Amino acid sequence: MRHGLSASESALFSGRLGDRLLAEGLISEAQLEAALERKRQTGEFLGEIIVELGYASSRTIGKILEEGIGIAYVDLAEVQIDPGALELVPEHYQKRHRVLPYRTEDRRVYVAMCDPLNVMVVDDLHLMTGYRVVPQLCLNTDIQDAFNRVYSARNQAEEVLKEIEDAEDISADQLADLAEDAPIIRLTNSIIAGGVACGASDIHIEPQERSVRVRYRMDGVLYEQMTIPPHHYPAVCSRIKIMSHLNIAERRRPQDGRIVFKSENVAYDLRVSTMPTIYGEKVVMRVLDKSGITVPLENLGFGPEQLALYETFIARPYGMILVTGPTGSGKSTTLYASLNKINDVSRNIITVEDPVEYNLAGISQMQANAKIGLTFATGLRTIVRQDPDVIMVGEIRDAETAEIAVQAALTGHLVFSTLHTNDAPGAVVRLQNMGVEPFLITSALIGVVGQRLLRRNCSSCAEPDTPNPALLRSLGITPEMAEAAQFKRGRGCPKCSGRGYRGRSAAYEVMRVSDRLREAVLRNVGGSALKEIAMADGMTTMRESGIRKVLLGETTPEEVCRVLLSEEFGEGGAPLAHAA
Repeated sequence: MRHGLSASESALFSGRLGDRLLAEGLISEAQLEAALERKRQTGEFLGEIIVELGYASSRTIGKILEEGIGIAYVDLAEVQIDPGALELVPEHYQKRHRVLPYRTEDRRVYVAMCDPLNVMVVDDLHLMTGYRVVPQLCLNTDIQDAFNRVYSARNQAEEVLKEIEDAEDISADQLADLAEDAPIIRLTNSIIAGGVACGASDIHIEPQERSVRVRYRMDGVLYEQMTIPPHHYPAVCSRIKIMSHLNIAERRRPQDGRIVFKSENVAYDLRVSTMPTIYGEKVVMRVLDKSGITVPLENLGFGPEQLALYETFIARPYGMILVTGPTGSGKSTTLYASLNKINDVSRNIITVEDPVEYNLAGISQMQANAKIGLTFATGLRTIVRQDPDVIMVGEIRDAETAEIAVQAALTGHLVFSTLHTNDAPGAVVRLQNMGVEPFLITSALIGVVGQRLLRRNCSSCAEPDTPNPALLRSLGITPEMAEAAQFKRGRGCPKCSGRGYRGRSAAYEVMRVSDRLREAVLRNVGGSALKEIAMADGMTTMRESGIRKVLLGETTPEEVCRVLLSEEFGEGGAPLAHAA
């Protein structure tokens, strides 16, 4: 079966696509000849063959097609597909005609099409949707990846839903029984197993007005996977509550619980949170791999000079080291890697966490439990009586925990902990706001690490790229820096589900508490002044760390803007002092 462009191909190509790629040095003559030979055998579109063989990206082919036929190319791996637009056209029609509606705006529906010059299909879409159709060019490989991403998990769930009888008027007394029915169990397990299989960090189940959507957070970004009918959701929600030992009769108050889920002999700890909304209870499950974490410090994303400085921190016999950043920024991973680095039989390392996210061999880990009075503060008091050398406190949340942690650092213990602040200097201000005296902070604190997570270019499909010059200027990347850079971008492949990104790397800033910084803290200066002093002492900021990753081809400028948008870029995009 022939896929790809038909009218579009005849309008521009036959041999001209190959000539254009050759002329621009994008493929070799040998590669073109191999692609043409396959075209003669299969009749497939030449551009699709070139992409499938890995000679050029779908983006490259798409942009050339765009110039030739005057219809904009859309990279489906880079757009957020609107479920509302998707529902306007039946799935069977989309797959038959290789079309995918992905956005609506001002009574217009934007449709990715392998053959955007097919007027009959455009007319059908107009009659079907009632919207003015805006055709957008895409390649067959792009749209197939999008179909897999959008429909595969959904179709698996629908097979299970066919076995479930309609239960629109289900009573509360029936929920527990229905939640134990085999189809509901398999549906719930398929939702969780799907998230685990694709490496999701969080699973969101969200009741809407007319449906319940399931989304997975992968590499920091939420992607919709499926929808389930609203009348089936109470049983699914109750099943999750039973698995996490929650009260299924309580629907008006938030609840928190945990599920231990096994997949392919690997145990995953799911932190479950339910919250009442106007359409029902929303469920979010955070997925944690209980088998442990073995990522060495060297592979987390530190720059060479940052890593060298941080290793001097963790080599100290006592003092406090803080890791800062928002929820989901990788703070726990950094702390666990740090503990693994210094873990040996000569040290007594004890942690108090909520929850214990990963199991670390040779380290005593305590689970905080506020319901029985085991808070971070009370746990920390117990730990200091256990003859520890190294202490890790999951998070400093209050003044009591902060004071005990500081005292432990001052009495011969190496203390690790986390704070929720925007950057490393902000940790000092946060401790002061908690009531910790400045002279105690300067005596106890060794250094602070700030971090954010950036998606990495997929190693299987990353290729050289030329970013938008205006975007580079806005980031402060000078022409001289760009000349020496190795810009790359993932084109999208099965291994990254067409997204072009796979895995994440941290952008760090490592702040040493220098003599100048101590003097400033004692004078109670603000966070901005502390940051200026830290940068003058040589601190590379998270923004500069992110730009360095762009220059090395590890990620893209767009990803740095997305994650570090709140960072100040300076008037007119000032050049970066430390990123080169």
